[in-house]
Amino acid sequence: MSEPASISLGIATRYATALFELAKEEGALKALEADTSALAEALRISPDLSAAISSPMVSREDQGRVIAAVGAKMGLSALMANTLALMSEKRRLFVLPQLLNNLTDRIAAEKGEMTAEVTSATALSAAQAKKLAETLKARVGKTVKLKTTVDESLIGGLVVKLGSTMIDTSVKAKLAALQNAMKEVG
Repeated sequence: MSEPASISLGIATRYATALFELAKEEGALKALEADTSALAEALRISPDLSAAISSPMVSREDQGRVIAAVGAKMGLSALMANTLALMSEKRRLFVLPQLLNNLTDRIAAEKGEMTAEVTSATALSAAQAKKLAETLKARVGKTVKLKTTVDESLIGGLVVKLGSTMIDTSVKAKLAALQNAMKEVG
């Protein structure tokens, strides 16, 4: 990990720890979870929002106005809105994606859940996703939420990341393994 990425992660972790502990003390974990997923979705679908929070060209005041307007429009809890205002004031909004990931992990751990990142060649049907979640639950003993993405370059199969474990059953990986084996032979 590069030094700037490590510093950003450290900043995000400190804010996430404080925010999570305050929400836990106030019994507001459900609101924090809703705010976290709503903000993550907003960042995912809005390149303009991502640019506004990460660009050094946007002034501190403009960032504050943008994040306050977004918070008001989304109906974020006071705790999240105040944290975002503080981050804006301290010019720390650039770590918001890492903060949201950290909060998602903390909330899942608190609820006894794990998140599996699943990449497939085609979109999973509801039945396939349910069966995969049940299979992973049987393996780890915790409720597993799936975060799915589609990557057509896999050709077929799945790549599943669950904690520190990665299971790659994609055709692309099998072809790469076969190619390596062929190189060794001749």
